Amino acid sequence: MCLYHRDLKPLVIRIFLTGLLIGLLQCVASRDVSDAAIPVETIRVAILKNATTVLVDGDGIIATRENGAPVALTPPILIKLGKNAVLVDGTAYRRLSFSGSAAVVINGKPYRGVAEASPAEKGVLVVNELPLEEYLVGLINCEISSAWPIEAVKAQAVIARTYALNRKKARSRSIYHLESSVIDQVYDGCEIEDSRARRGVSDTAGEVVAYQGAIIEAFYHSNCGGRTEASENVWGKRLPYLGGVDCIYCLMSPSTAWELKISLTELETRLKSAGHRVSAVTDIRPGVRNSRGRLKHVVIVSSRGELFLTGDQFRKAIGYNVIRSTNFTVKVENGEAGFSGLGNGHGVGLCQWGAKQRALDGFGYAEILSYYYPGTTLVKFSDIR
Repeated sequence: MCLYHRDLKPLVIRIFLTGLLIGLLQCVASRDVSDAAIPVETIRVAILKNATTVLVDGDGIIATRENGAPVALTPPILIKLGKNAVLVDGTAYRRLSFSGSAAVVINGKPYRGVAEASPAEKGVLVVNELPLEEYLVGLINCEISSAWPIEAVKAQAVIARTYALNRKKARSRSIYHLESSVIDQVYDGCEIEDSRARRGVSDTAGEVVAYQGAIIEAFYHSNCGGRTEASENVWGKRLPYLGGVDCIYCLMSPSTAWELKISLTELETRLKSAGHRVSAVTDIRPGVRNSRGRLKHVVIVSSRGELFLTGDQFRKAIGYNVIRSTNFTVKVENGEAGFSGLGNGHGVGLCQWGAKQRALDGFGYAEILSYYYPGTTLVKFSDIR
């Protein structure tokens, strides 16, 4: 009896272990198939537009043509514009793609993912394609500071993800989805990534803001100056979650109040460069204000008569970083215009400095977002696409 059990015991153990191993392998295989079935969300960002030259560098750089064929190029690689092509050492290419072992360095700045160089109308276009979540990590310290309260960092991560995915859908047929400036979202590659930026992104992985089951148009700005703006006052499009809210939270920030003096000659130069017909500007008068306290229009007085511009047209012509918001007064004397204003940006949606203060006051990122976008919900993007 004892001899019989002793002989079977090793066989039973082997059978058990073999079955266990097969089960584990099946589990791993199943998980790999499941993961493979979920594609990594990517984003395409224009990092250079109409560049005169582009210098590509980095470790382990691999270059490929538009058809995927490898090209033997040794970094640093200087790219210039040719006729319907980009040129490297006199050789023309319809498009060149670059990837590196860690990052691709474009004009001295490192970028994750792939950098594509192609001809544009007035120079070289460079588009950075990379995983969306990696893009967000690089973006955080361009838009705010990752040293801010972590709930504010998370709010920024969610709203930047929401904005990016909304633009990706709207521009699905374009060569890129986003610009890397204030035109869309400020992004400067991976050089200023850090652990807190990565935490803000990873802790909110895949989360977006939605309204009635659809991803929102997630506009945001630096500082609203006390009241956020209604979308229809800026772009003529009413959105129920962008009607504007009162925001006392940003009023103590250093970026709320601003003053500026600029000569009428310089203003005239900027207006002309923007395509406006003015000559010998003598006065600038603020027009009526909308329900949120911002200027509907500005009147430019010159020898050509009166030129009416919307507040946003005026900001764009003079410079968004010069005229920081459309909530300002102006006084002209001695050939100079003196501006005094509140806020920084178009004022629609999330107020970044307000979000910082709300986080300091103990609010979580979900509460912060629901305040600035009333009626919205926080959802996983995978649940609504």
